Amino acid sequence: MKLGQSFCLKVLFILLLSSFCYSAYAEVDADAAKALAKQNNCFRCHGVDKDKDGPSFVKSSAKFKADPKATEKLLHHLTSGETAKFPDGHEEAHMILKVDDAKEINNLIAWILSQ
Repeated sequence: MKLGQSFCLKVLFILLLSSFCYSAYAEVDADAAKALAKQNNCFRCHGVDKDKDGPSFVKSSAKFKADPKATEKLLHHLTSGETAKFPDGHEEAHMILKVDDAKEINNLIAWILSQ
């Protein structure tokens, strides 16, 4: 299996697991979510309630809360390396979470949506 196919299957597995196991209303382990965010340098670009180079988690939550596909969209954003646009106009690939545990990723997503 090619590397690209393997990555796509991994993301699909995480996506399917997230849709069955978690919702935006799942109990969140805030300490674990913040630790994962810190470990992956998320706070370098995102504040909890203040914008940095990226939007605050409060602003991201407000953007996605009403979207029924919020979990899937955030999962894609955090695991795909898609292009992120910055206030100064430049673009670069968003950092990919360095974790294989779907439960940890989903906890982070639930925490972001709970802000």
